[in-house]
Amino acid sequence: MGNRAACTLYDVARAAAVSTATVSRVVHGNDRVRPATRQRVLEVIDELGYVPDAAAQSMAWHRKEVIGLVTITARGPETDVEREGVAFIEEVLRGVQVALSKVGWSVLISVLAAAERSDAYQQLRRISAKVDGLVIAEGIISSEQLALLAERVPIVLAAGSLDEPNADVVDADNWSGTTELLRHMLEQHGKRRLFYIDGPPEAPDARERRRAFEEAVALHPGAAVTGCFEGRFAAISGQLAVRELLAAPGRELPDAIICGNDQMAIGAMRELQAAGVRVPADVAVTGFDDIRFGALITPPLTTVRQSLRLLGERACSCLLERIADPALPHRSERLPTELIVRESCGCPPAEEPVYWPAAAHAPS
Repeated sequence: MGNRAACTLYDVARAAAVSTATVSRVVHGNDRVRPATRQRVLEVIDELGYVPDAAAQSMAWHRKEVIGLVTITARGPETDVEREGVAFIEEVLRGVQVALSKVGWSVLISVLAAAERSDAYQQLRRISAKVDGLVIAEGIISSEQLALLAERVPIVLAAGSLDEPNADVVDADNWSGTTELLRHMLEQHGKRRLFYIDGPPEAPDARERRRAFEEAVALHPGAAVTGCFEGRFAAISGQLAVRELLAAPGRELPDAIICGNDQMAIGAMRELQAAGVRVPADVAVTGFDDIRFGALITPPLTTVRQSLRLLGERACSCLLERIADPALPHRSERLPTELIVRESCGCPPAEEPVYWPAAAHAPS
């Protein structure tokens, strides 16, 4: 906001504590604005040196003051982990609401069923007619379909691939978080035989975590991947993976089960414990995300924290800025992660979680 030339309609709305639609009405001379509010907006416009852009004015005039948040359902039968509202999208939504509260806008939430993936693009087209822009979580449609959809409304991907050219992207540093987790397991605990429970292949964050896992193991002589299970980011995936692991004839248990997210890790731990396998004495288990449930189970879950609320807030803020100024350059933002060491990896109990900043970076 110190750069007068870069000032946008959104900057004016934020500084004046009004909606962007109110700023638009003042700019266009609409009489549906209270005199005191109009005066405050005009003073902010003068202070910031805001010059309305023709395209932005056109968009503002037809604003609905609603953004869409679109995700896909848990890719398997729900367990109490999902039903208790501690999963990924609930935290992202809280962050979205923080950003929207600053401008007085609303959010339209749409949860697509996994079985409807083939029809996802058409559903998103229909949703786009009802909103000013879309925050899309995870990998729902292809890059080519994103390009077509972006011609209709601004789009920001939450937990998307940072090299996506057809939408702004906000994502966690999955590479660094996974790398630090593996270093802890391999170097601090001496784990050598690792089993991996993967996320869905269409999800960009799952792909990056899997790639970082494989590279970290490859860089440590003597370490090996003993198996992998393709999960769906739901607790049932962890349960099914462990059932398959335990049912294999003559199969030796791995030293550790590394899971692509916390929900799968919780499912894996429950299945291990039901079978009489001790965590972490017999098998260590780790997750990713740091959902609330992970700190409450026994033993508490070692995981990688990504701030899901910050992910939602930054994605929504980015979208509002894009709506206010469509001419902004393409943007991608990577949010930091932290390794949170609890007991499921084999560390002793601690009064407070231990936070290890993730320092590694993905190769360019």
